[in-house]
Amino acid sequence: MKMLKLLLLILLFPTILMAESKSEGAKKDTLWTPNGIIGLNLSQIAFSNWAQGGDNTLTFAFFSILGLDYIGYPWTWTNALKLSYGRTKIGNEGYRTNDNEIYFESVLVRRLGWKANPYASATFKTALTKGFNYDENPAPQIVDFFDPAYFTQGIGFQYGQGELFIQRLGISFKQTVADRFSPLYSDDPATSVLEKFKFESGLESVTEIKYEFLPNMVFYTYLRLFTRFDAFNVWDVRWDNLITAKINEYFNVNFNVLLIYDESQSIKRQLKQALQFGISYSIF
Repeated sequence: MKMLKLLLLILLFPTILMAESKSEGAKKDTLWTPNGIIGLNLSQIAFSNWAQGGDNTLTFAFFSILGLDYIGYPWTWTNALKLSYGRTKIGNEGYRTNDNEIYFESVLVRRLGWKANPYASATFKTALTKGFNYDENPAPQIVDFFDPAYFTQGIGFQYGQGELFIQRLGISFKQTVADRFSPLYSDDPATSVLEKFKFESGLESVTEIKYEFLPNMVFYTYLRLFTRFDAFNVWDVRWDNLITAKINEYFNVNFNVLLIYDESQSIKRQLKQALQFGISYSIF
């Protein structure tokens, strides 16, 4: 838990610093732009003497999306941190964790006036806390904070059309770090030694689209692909899709579909779909 607090402090320090400078009336550096949203998504249904059957259900998910961007010339540097944690309770069963992730991405671009400009990027992903496999009974723990943790670094070229469309393509390096759950994520079953660290290199493709298709309705999609040089027929996929219908300054309705395929996590594709009422607040 101490490590979690330290990591969050390190990641959030630039944003906190910018907020303090703003509150103190300091002169704002217009090249740096902090942004941040915190919120809560809810879904609930309750029954009482309901002849057609059914179980009471409560689902909640806390989330925050924080960023600190430098937009200058010729350099641009964007940083985004996404935290999410959610739980579900069905009937008399205990609460189950359904969302549990820290995801950080940093992208540095050198604008040369070309159609595509060189970039360097880094990502970090891990669980926020303990996670379990509820398909088994009793449910075994399968993840924890920094167990496993995934790091990637990439270099290549980026093509962009403002906020509407961004495409990156380059060489990528991926590291997987695990401890207690290393047999599930980082170990090579072909060797007799238990590996807690795995290194892979390959190609990455990242596509981002943000489009306001109706007043107060925004569609956002983020597709990240990674393939190893020694296995071009296998691709890791992270495809995050979000449609947000804004009711007013604080309330909205969200429809989210997240598709993940990563052989180091599961040989089956993972899919999360949620339609929820949300409360959000912009802190910048």
